[in-house]
Amino acid sequence: MNHIKSHFTFLKAERSGILCSIFLIFTVQGIYFYTNPTQTDTDSFSNAAVAHYQQQIDSLKFIALNAKPKRYPFNPNFITDYKGFTLGMSTEEIDRLHTFRAKNKYVNSAAEFQTVTKVSDSLLNDIKPYFKFPEWVKNKQRKQSYQKKKYASKEEIILKKINLNTATVAELRKVYGIGEKLSARIVNYRTKLGGFTTASELGDVYGLKPEVIQNIWKRFYIGKITIVKIDINKATVDELRKIYGIGEKLSARIVKYRTKLNGFVTEAQLNDVYGLKPEVIEKLWKRFYLEKPIITKINLNTCTLTELQKVPYINYELADEILNQRTLREEFKNFEELTKIRNFPTDKIEIIEVYLQIQ
Repeated sequence: MNHIKSHFTFLKAERSGILCSIFLIFTVQGIYFYTNPTQTDTDSFSNAAVAHYQQQIDSLKFIALNAKPKRYPFNPNFITDYKGFTLGMSTEEIDRLHTFRAKNKYVNSAAEFQTVTKVSDSLLNDIKPYFKFPEWVKNKQRKQSYQKKKYASKEEIILKKINLNTATVAELRKVYGIGEKLSARIVNYRTKLGGFTTASELGDVYGLKPEVIQNIWKRFYIGKITIVKIDINKATVDELRKIYGIGEKLSARIVKYRTKLNGFVTEAQLNDVYGLKPEVIEKLWKRFYLEKPIITKINLNTCTLTELQKVPYINYELADEILNQRTLREEFKNFEELTKIRNFPTDKIEIIEVYLQIQ
């Protein structure tokens, strides 16, 4: 029994082999443990990759959803049925534009396009960046825009109006529609008149339009001025020419007629001056007055033919007829008898009476 060999008894060489095997096993396990990535690292790497690819997918989806056909600038006056359809316009809106264009009319702005077609604000905002109008339309729009900006402040409420009779050229130029020339023209005319007395006098300034005059009254008023009126029977040619509508010829004609009459005795005699219009006469009396001259009256019943001819409105033929009637009647009893003489100017009897007397 003592000679049976135990299973756990090894030779020295076998023991060495076993130890080497154990060492190798632990060494391999250690290397594997330190070199193989952990589950956490693997998961982190996988998540980052997935997120990156998902972002790319989302971007492609966004591009696909928002992709639109490329638009080019176009003139909205020439929109066809197909073009209108692609822009999103309804049939009625397209028809309105075509009806408008059939009248040989053109839209010159986005606002006018909407007025004609009645497209919605949202559609207009979408397509108007692509509107392309001719250069002359753009230039006109720029000019109008500039003018509106330039004079925007002029539409503010004016707290204190300026006296037009003391206004400077610079102050007048602040009114929309008045530039360098018109402002100077207003001041020059004011100086010529000696100051404005009525609003209607502004209408006499050459080139000043009614709508511009309305703008003037928003900023100005006519302050009272002392007008020293001039006796029409002493007025010079230069003084008469200060009245709008009276030039060199008319002023000379007035003076010449006044001399013939030995002075005006009534305002109505100005109506006899050839070429002098009623509205000009009305303006004249705002600056002049009539001081009746001393008239040496002629005795109708004793005057000679020569004396009678000097009376205004009585010529040689009429004077001769009057003397014939006087002889027939022996004498005139009243002036009414004169009106019964053939060709007598009955409408002038009141003026003629100023020069005559019956004794």
